[in-house]
Amino acid sequence: MWKNFYIKPNEIGILYHRSDFKKVLQPGEYTYFGRHWLVKTYDLNEAEADIENLELLLRNHGTELEQYLLIVKTTFNEAALVRLGQNWISIAPNQLRAFWRGFIEVEFHLFNLEENWELPNSFVQQLRSFALNGLKKFQIFEYEIGLLYVQNNFTRPLEPGEYAFWSIDKTVAVRSISRIVPNPDFPLEDILIEKHPDFVAAYCEIVELLPSQVAIVRYRGKVISILPPTSRKLFWQGVAVEIIDISTDAKLSPALISELVEGTAEVKTLSRNYLHICQVPPQHIGLLYINQEFQTQLQPGLNAWWSFGRSWQTETIDLRLQNMEVSGQEILSKDKVPLRLNLTAGFRIQDPLKAKNGLSDITGFLYKELQFALRGAVGERTLDALLEDKGAIDSSISEYIRQKAADYGIEVDSVGVKDIILPGEIKAILSKVVEAEKAAQANVVRRREETAATRSMLNTAKVMEDNPVALRLKELEVLERIAEKIDRIQVNGSLDSILTDLIRMNPQ
Repeated sequence: MWKNFYIKPNEIGILYHRSDFKKVLQPGEYTYFGRHWLVKTYDLNEAEADIENLELLLRNHGTELEQYLLIVKTTFNEAALVRLGQNWISIAPNQLRAFWRGFIEVEFHLFNLEENWELPNSFVQQLRSFALNGLKKFQIFEYEIGLLYVQNNFTRPLEPGEYAFWSIDKTVAVRSISRIVPNPDFPLEDILIEKHPDFVAAYCEIVELLPSQVAIVRYRGKVISILPPTSRKLFWQGVAVEIIDISTDAKLSPALISELVEGTAEVKTLSRNYLHICQVPPQHIGLLYINQEFQTQLQPGLNAWWSFGRSWQTETIDLRLQNMEVSGQEILSKDKVPLRLNLTAGFRIQDPLKAKNGLSDITGFLYKELQFALRGAVGERTLDALLEDKGAIDSSISEYIRQKAADYGIEVDSVGVKDIILPGEIKAILSKVVEAEKAAQANVVRRREETAATRSMLNTAKVMEDNPVALRLKELEVLERIAEKIDRIQVNGSLDSILTDLIRMNPQ
């Protein structure tokens, strides 16, 4: 029995007899006698040869097979890259792979993973567009530095460029950090500082502070960070670090106040949590307490202190003349008349420290003392006395409050009762009294005027009695007054008869 086999031009065959390898068949026609012949064909367009029992065949017929096959065998610590024409594949450790020669160009490269698990740059460029199993590729841009971590342990920094690493039996990761930001968040800074001093020395500026030190970090003249005591921090090289000792004096210099307190909004936000700031307005005085103990008085201006390690408290006190109103005080006078009074006082603080140490509430103290003084002054006087001399109340209150206030460094400039408000019924009574007094005064004036008028009339009569001409003039005056009140006058007779007959006086 004859068996015919045909191998196509793009194929290759392996001849078996009773499952035993005989030889490799090139493209063409073949005839064999017997029914136990078998040919397995392989498409050469598929570069990798998927041959059963490859390892056994190579052991027994390696010399013959290697004429047609490119054999790639990796050990436990090796990996391989195979180029198949324009494509690449990766081969993991402990692998046996075969590829047909001649039809598709094939080449392979072995890599010892114990010696170097980083791929050479020449391969990185060729593999740029390929995703291969067991290989991790990274790109570090020109404004970055890469931190390479293997098994979560920092290994080395990566300059800008392209990298590829075998990650078959390990975890490989790269943390890209921008060089544009001078104060990045380095992962596990303490580990970098303690375990990798070479990296820190080559790339970083390290700031380590004592418990009594504060650091201001500037980049290109601008504050980018403020570090509290005992801090340890990494920055990229190029920053300027100013370390300040606050063990004896925690107050900021005028230059630092201008920069940190009055500077840009960004800088003020940075320094806000680290400073105690006190603005003392003009005509005020400030009191500074450290750990609840008084330290000094502060003159008008802007003051700031580092807040670390101490408890800070500041208070401003107004030294200008201040007014206080004591309103709606309801008090009984000595004669039991209920009154409502409003009082005003002007005062200024002369000794702020004495006032603050002696009084917990300065205005509250003055208010109550003015109340006591007002009640005492009103309660010992009758209503008439109060109404007749309000100045006496002011003097009494002023004498009392000035002495009390002086004991605490407070000067009372003026005190005065603004209003004395009477009850409605008392107002009505006083109105009637005033009305009666004014009516009596009016009667006296009227009687005085009537007496004077009578005396004047008597004197006039005596003059006219001895003087006919004066009498005639008086008659004409009366006639004129009468004529003014008459709308129409009809004259009969001569003027003489009118003048003589109109008014006839009895000569007797």
